[in-house]
Amino acid sequence: MSRSLKKGPYVHPSILKHMGRTSPNSKVVIKIWSRASVITPEMIGYAFGVHNGKNFIEIKVMEDMVGHHFGEFSPTRKFVRHGGKMQKEIEQKKNTAAPAAAAPAAKTPGKK
Repeated sequence: MSRSLKKGPYVHPSILKHMGRTSPNSKVVIKIWSRASVITPEMIGYAFGVHNGKNFIEIKVMEDMVGHHFGEFSPTRKFVRHGGKMQKEIEQKKNTAAPAAAAPAAKTPGKK
């Protein structure tokens, strides 16, 4: 369910307070925990550090981000590769086909 037009977009008050203290093109990163806050046109040019539950993902706000929530640009889950042995063999074949572009494979601890 979307928010009422009468109320307008939700922006946490502390974000606006920190924006008032810094200039848009400064290198200062504003750390925020409010992932539900909406990006407004006044935020263009600012750098925000959006918390994903573990660390802060740095985001530079651009024009095409207006209207989206901060949480959309800071993923909370890390993709874990699937496939086990079969996937490892396929990746090794790809790496041998293009040795210049491939990085050396990391050894898994405990296996010889």
